[in-house]
Amino acid sequence: MPDTLSDKIEGDIDPQEPDKTSLSTDEQAYQSKSYRNFVLGILTLVYVFSFVDRQIVNILGSYIIEDLGLSDTQFGALSGIAFATIFVTFGIPLARWADVGIRRNVIAVSLVTWSVMTALCGSAQNFLQLFAARAGVGIGEAGCSPPSHSMISDIFSAKERSTALSIYSLGVYGGLLIGFTAGGYLASYYGWRMTFVVVGLPGVALAIFVRIFIKEPPRGMAENRKDNVEVPTFTSVLKLLWQRASFKHIAIGCGLHTFVGYGFGSFMPIFLTRVHHVPIESIGLWLGLVLGLGGMLGTFAGGYLSDKLSNKTGDVRWQIRVPMLSTLVAIPFYWVTFLYMDNGFGAVLSWFIPSCIGGMFLGPCISMTHGMVGLRMRALASAILFFALNLIGLGLGPLFTGFLSDVLKPQFGEESIRYAMASVVFVNVWCAYHYYLALPTLKSDLENAPE
Repeated sequence: MPDTLSDKIEGDIDPQEPDKTSLSTDEQAYQSKSYRNFVLGILTLVYVFSFVDRQIVNILGSYIIEDLGLSDTQFGALSGIAFATIFVTFGIPLARWADVGIRRNVIAVSLVTWSVMTALCGSAQNFLQLFAARAGVGIGEAGCSPPSHSMISDIFSAKERSTALSIYSLGVYGGLLIGFTAGGYLASYYGWRMTFVVVGLPGVALAIFVRIFIKEPPRGMAENRKDNVEVPTFTSVLKLLWQRASFKHIAIGCGLHTFVGYGFGSFMPIFLTRVHHVPIESIGLWLGLVLGLGGMLGTFAGGYLSDKLSNKTGDVRWQIRVPMLSTLVAIPFYWVTFLYMDNGFGAVLSWFIPSCIGGMFLGPCISMTHGMVGLRMRALASAILFFALNLIGLGLGPLFTGFLSDVLKPQFGEESIRYAMASVVFVNVWCAYHYYLALPTLKSDLENAPE
């Protein structure tokens, strides 16, 4: 009888894989397709918890602004720059730890850290205290995705990697779905302070589960590549990526993509409250379902289509063409929501399409980044990609959107947030242009990846 859940799953050996007794215990575990999928599922659940704790502040925005007397610019800082600055600063050393050490342990420790700091947000009495607590959440969450990305790339081969990374990225929208629906309900009955505590503390239990049941996958396993135990320096990884023209444009494109996404995500509940007078409990349910389900569908579709078209045509550039085209297609649908819907339900319902389309970029972009670097560079490569993504997107997107709303307020009053968000949509054109510039050198940059 299996002693643990992981032992039970390990018994389902993939029939395509021979039983090699010479393999290490951890490598034998990953010969099981069920165990590989189990690990992907747990890592995705951790990412869901990450985004619940990261984005819960947005559904609580109206309460926090009123209670602490904040401006839209200050709230934009809380939902963006307070988190993003610390997130990108700690992302590099934590990714370095993941490339050197045991990635599962990095994830577990990080999960405990951000969960406790989320709960502490509920005790803040002013802007500076809440800013500091949000910064603490950023410290913890910096250790989530880079080691997870690295593990997934060792579990799944290049032909299915974009799909696997897109499944992991479903955590973004799963977190938004749970955060918005549960957050709106909890805030309406128990207040914004208790909501932070309730959503934060369960992460500690999940961290213990991760530590017990997830085994560390051998590096290079999915590609039968031998691990070079010597870990490259940070400067050598940065130099390698800087020399890849396609990576630079992918990183800028991702940053601009999330500039729009985070800017909208931070202020969509406030838009619905001010412009359409929707109660916060209804916003949580409606917006959570639309944004969560739409985003999950689009995120999976982005990875699946990228892998499907690349494998079918033999042209890896479809991995970036899919994000480029989806970015442009989303533009008119954003404007329908902000400018042409005259009631809250219509605005939320119309948000489904841009939510779906807007999630199609992340899995393919991470996959292409990992394809350009060596095995013990992957966590750090993800951290460098996320440095651009979060500094530009999460750091500046909400801040700029809130600032633009404040600038327009003397002219448009409560409607200023509507026109601020409609203006930010133009950034999508700039984003798509960088994806386009990544195409000419993508193949050669992948072919020249080090061992």
